[in-house]
Amino acid sequence: MSLFDAVSHSFSTIAIGGFSTHDASIAYFDSPLIESIAVLFMIIAGINFALHFFALQKRQLKHYLQDPEFQFYTFILSSVSLITVTVLAANGTYDSLLEALRRGVFQVVSFATTTGYATAEFNSWPLFLPYVLLYAAIIGACAGSTGGGMKVIRILLIFKQGFREVQRLIHPRAIIPIKLGKKVMQDRIVESVWGFFAVYVMAFMAMLLALLAAGLDIITAFSAVGACINNLGPGLSDVAENYGALPGAAKWILCLAMLLGRLEVFTLLVLFTPMFWKR
Repeated sequence: MSLFDAVSHSFSTIAIGGFSTHDASIAYFDSPLIESIAVLFMIIAGINFALHFFALQKRQLKHYLQDPEFQFYTFILSSVSLITVTVLAANGTYDSLLEALRRGVFQVVSFATTTGYATAEFNSWPLFLPYVLLYAAIIGACAGSTGGGMKVIRILLIFKQGFREVQRLIHPRAIIPIKLGKKVMQDRIVESVWGFFAVYVMAFMAMLLALLAAGLDIITAFSAVGACINNLGPGLSDVAENYGALPGAAKWILCLAMLLGRLEVFTLLVLFTPMFWKR
């Protein structure tokens, strides 16, 4: 890798931009070492930067290990990687287990952190794997990172809230707080997470219907909205490589999706409320 390529990809990796100086992305270099370095720094960039700050300040790694979001983040990366590599190996997609491990782990980390690098034709992977990658991107990276998606902390709180409701069915009078580590989360925070989730889903469905009306097939439309609103980049079917073939109306819709995703929905939508302009 030349100095220019190295600098360009280092910026793109830490910023989770996913842009490459070559059309083939990271696959252009065909280097396991370069891919391993990219995987490491994509994972680092997907972690809350406040954790990096505290770890450097205290010179201790325990801040990572004690953080519930980091624990869930690593669990997602590990479990999705295991599923992907297992399916690729079982279906004989690649000649060896090592090759399946190399391609599978890279694409999982790239999608889960919403970086968008590619070293394989993931669109043609067997069974449900392309959709697993897309759903990993919808979860996204950690809050306070450069990544996109709904953010790991929100998904974790939604799971905890769901589990609490199951417990309340069994023990209706019990007071069951939601905790992240030792910290009790206020109900207002949980409500804001559900509010974000509701608005996110409504925006997703509205743009999906708009793309279908623009003439896109369901797989292309769904993956395009998922890729853009989560700031991922590559999608499935017709948008696996680029968006050049899409009609102009679809591109305008996806521009809105990218803005909504980068500003985390509420920040942009608040501009369209009369109350904001009356203040």
